[in-house]
Amino acid sequence: MSARTPTVCPYCAVGCGFYITRSGIEYMQDHPVNEGSLCPKGNAALDVLNHVDRLRYPMMRIGDGWIRVSWEEALDRLAEEMKRALREMGPKSIAFLGSAKCTNEENYLFQKIARLVGTNSIDNSARRCHSPTIVALRRMLGTPAMTNPITDLALSDCILLIGSNLAENHPVVARWILRARDRGAAVIVADPRVTPTAWLADLHLQLNPGTDIALINGMINVILREGLENRSFIKERTGGFEELDVSDYTPDRVSSITGLSAGDIVRAARLYAKSSASTIVYCMGITQHTCGTDNVTACANLALICGQIGRPGAGILPLRGQNNVQGACDMGALADFYPGWRSVDDSREIDELRRLWNAGALPVGRGLTADMMPDADLRFLYVMGEDIVNSDPTVSRRRGKLKRCFMVVQEIFMTDTAKLADLVLPAAAWAEKEGTFTSTERRVQWVSRAGEPPGEARPDIWILAEVAARLGFDFPSEPEEVLAEINQAVPAYRGISRRNAGARGGIIWPCPHPDHPGTPVLHAERFSTPDGRARISPVHHTPLERTSPEHPLILLTGRVVLHYNSGSMTMRSEGLVKREPEMHVDVNPDDAARFGVADGDTVVVETGWGRARARARVTPRQKRGTLFMPFHFPETNLIASELLDRNAMMPELKIAACRIGRAD
Repeated sequence: MSARTPTVCPYCAVGCGFYITRSGIEYMQDHPVNEGSLCPKGNAALDVLNHVDRLRYPMMRIGDGWIRVSWEEALDRLAEEMKRALREMGPKSIAFLGSAKCTNEENYLFQKIARLVGTNSIDNSARRCHSPTIVALRRMLGTPAMTNPITDLALSDCILLIGSNLAENHPVVARWILRARDRGAAVIVADPRVTPTAWLADLHLQLNPGTDIALINGMINVILREGLENRSFIKERTGGFEELDVSDYTPDRVSSITGLSAGDIVRAARLYAKSSASTIVYCMGITQHTCGTDNVTACANLALICGQIGRPGAGILPLRGQNNVQGACDMGALADFYPGWRSVDDSREIDELRRLWNAGALPVGRGLTADMMPDADLRFLYVMGEDIVNSDPTVSRRRGKLKRCFMVVQEIFMTDTAKLADLVLPAAAWAEKEGTFTSTERRVQWVSRAGEPPGEARPDIWILAEVAARLGFDFPSEPEEVLAEINQAVPAYRGISRRNAGARGGIIWPCPHPDHPGTPVLHAERFSTPDGRARISPVHHTPLERTSPEHPLILLTGRVVLHYNSGSMTMRSEGLVKREPEMHVDVNPDDAARFGVADGDTVVVETGWGRARARARVTPRQKRGTLFMPFHFPETNLIASELLDRNAMMPELKIAACRIGRAD
């Protein structure tokens, strides 16, 4: 280990840089995004590296127990079982789950194995966070990604935050919003809860859950009625405006849907449209709905009719969750896209990859998404770095069905998903290997190895190359070699190398050639659609979830600052667990009195999908008629909805009608 190794935080997708030294973390003051700061999770990032629970040896299930096996035995068994499934049941009997925590190079090789053996049944956790962003922004703008870098927020004169509690979930981003506020920018927060992000707001729109489309269409109604739209931008750079009819979304009608005052809707519309540079920031409060794709579409419509896109300080910023969600999707670890966002239905684009890979026919058509896998007739499932049992409600409830197939899990800890496996392969953590990660703002950064993995754990890229060899494929095994192949497969990464990705702050794609400086702002002159124009597309509000006498409350879910996704990493950090040790549910004081719940009580929350126990926290920050539970604890998945956004196959994870009562 060198004295000081630069790295990138393994938690959220902001891509904060810091150094790993022999004594711990040293802050990277000259990193362009975090400027030396880290959130609580980032400060605890090293806790997982030498944790006593790390997997150290390959293990094979024998009956109800495990035996330690050699890598040769483990890899031979993996290849044998995959070949058996292919021989007896064909490619439809096997599936792959990639990881938004693994590098671009690892996800690229993982999906390549899947495609070469004949299946598009490969997915990653982006399915449960930003798949609606992928569908909507790709269709409307041509590129499914943030349009501007995070630092651009400081240049905005109006920032609309909708469905995002970034002050807790992406704390470093809040720094750039505060700088904008110091310059006099207006901050609008649309959120049913009074979150720390809402504390930043000049205007907090505490709307009813699931009414985002009504709010945005209401703002567009005001903008068009008052002539605040950007007519020249609409005429020269968009199509479909004539189909955008929001005449029914008057402020008074939208007020009745959202619970907001008509005056606040008008004020928000004027602030956004009149600003010289406005930005929309959204997160899973927008995407994790059955109408997630329509929610994203509404956000893009608002930006397009005002011409608030394609300039510094003006854009659309979907905040991704995990550190490499953007990269895993860029690499094609999705059931509906090959690398470089090539559609699985476009045979011409698929043929480009077939030639690059010197392959025979490649599969066409969407494969199984993560939610579909438990109910499919699978014979073989390969999971790389995903704890799907604790992060996906469908998988959580149907975990028993996964035991019907031969299951391989490649992980750093014995997660609840790994406990179901037939074969467990110990993997290196992010600081024990090399490769690139792509942050939420399309920033590609190279990470160097700061130490060795424990025991016989190996980098995922080594494991995948060994698996590929046993299947008859000749894969590169060094990250730089894989990145060189990515240069050919993913046009936006054509000029990305260890040199420019390894520079301080890396490089922002698209980067078309090695000497290109990167492209922080997308769509400056044209959109990446076939004709260069963006597509405006009308969407309409439909009620999502209704309360009833049986379920009189609405449950909301989300993150808290001290934990991360399924908790497989943060739950092993003593400092974080000490401060956030257990599942809790936030309850409004009026609702607490109504249902006989006191602060600190153990309660049961029950939806139509299941029931869970939690500790009650009575707080006026919670909107009356709603509850809030963090999804880092397995119990939340037990009561979340399984309904899907049919465009993006996104589960309705954000809201569910529910009831609450004391556990006793």
